[in-house]
Amino acid sequence: MTLHEHAGQDRLVLADTLNAQLESLDLAGRLALAGGLGHAVFTTSLGIEDQVITAAIGTHRLPIEISTLETGRLFKETVDLIGETEERYGIAIRRFTPERGDVDAYVAQYGMNGFYESVEARHACCHVRKLKPLAKALSGADVWITGLRRGQSGNRAATPFAEYDAERNLIKINPLADWDMETIRAHVSAEAIPVNPLHARGYPSIGCEPCTRAIKPGEPERAGRWWWENDEKRECGLHVPESAAQPVPRASQIAR
Repeated sequence: MTLHEHAGQDRLVLADTLNAQLESLDLAGRLALAGGLGHAVFTTSLGIEDQVITAAIGTHRLPIEISTLETGRLFKETVDLIGETEERYGIAIRRFTPERGDVDAYVAQYGMNGFYESVEARHACCHVRKLKPLAKALSGADVWITGLRRGQSGNRAATPFAEYDAERNLIKINPLADWDMETIRAHVSAEAIPVNPLHARGYPSIGCEPCTRAIKPGEPERAGRWWWENDEKRECGLHVPESAAQPVPRASQIAR
């Protein structure tokens, strides 16, 4: 049944039901279930987890739209991987980019690399380059599929297989929630899945180039993201309510 057929149910209750169902399925089964719920969108950052999901969608020809946020500050290796992945699996990955006016307004307010100067400026940059494009990518979606895993950070340790995203009023599916990095690497090797060469250079989590560094031995997977900030639970706001990813830029600062 699709989400529209569940219209009379509380989607929070539905997410709990799906969470239990997804746990017993393999990756292809989890994605097939998600794709059958309605308009499903998978947003990929081209990281190793996301490549595993993309490969499954392409190999099994599942009815799931694949989108990426091309922020304008990505590593060249990441951008190159988009085309390589499309060719390998015969798929189209939709690119969503920030609005030129938003970027110009940000630069006028904070400077091109002002995100190094304050948490406010960093969140404002993520808002322009990621959150607003994400809203476009998820427009009309019933289901949002992500590559979130419990092992990525302490902030994600309780990631469920399915949850209700109240802010966006959709069901969020995390099909790799219980996969550890060893399992992912073994799967990538067995299936010869193309991955970002930066992973082999010490970048387990890859975002925008100015905001990502290689990690040191023993550091958590996401330690290289926004490394100059002190908050160990730092996020860009994609996977937490935007109201909680403060400070949100003021309307006078960012062009609408």
